[in-house]
Amino acid sequence: MTTLDRLAATIEARKTADPDSSWTAKLLSRGPEKCAEKFGEEAVEAIIEAVKGDRARLTSEAADVLYHLLVMLAARDVPLSDVMAELDRREGTSGVTEKASRQP
Repeated sequence: MTTLDRLAATIEARKTADPDSSWTAKLLSRGPEKCAEKFGEEAVEAIIEAVKGDRARLTSEAADVLYHLLVMLAARDVPLSDVMAELDRREGTSGVTEKASRQP
């Protein structure tokens, strides 16, 4: 089991936790829209650190992005395994080809 798998499992378990004792439960209790908003905030912070070139800060912000992505997915009941299956499906396909195959 990978680190992301373990984190996704922990997030899933927090769905039923007390929001007063768990940051993840608190985020999830606020609904999918709030989870998406928080993911967006963290993504912007990662972009800022990428532009600045601070590797340590970018690493930290990237970890936050991954965590909040998993929370956002959990809020909409999309398991990490579905995302990984989609990545597996795309593996070996040119990004240009893959994008061209998408329905408008």
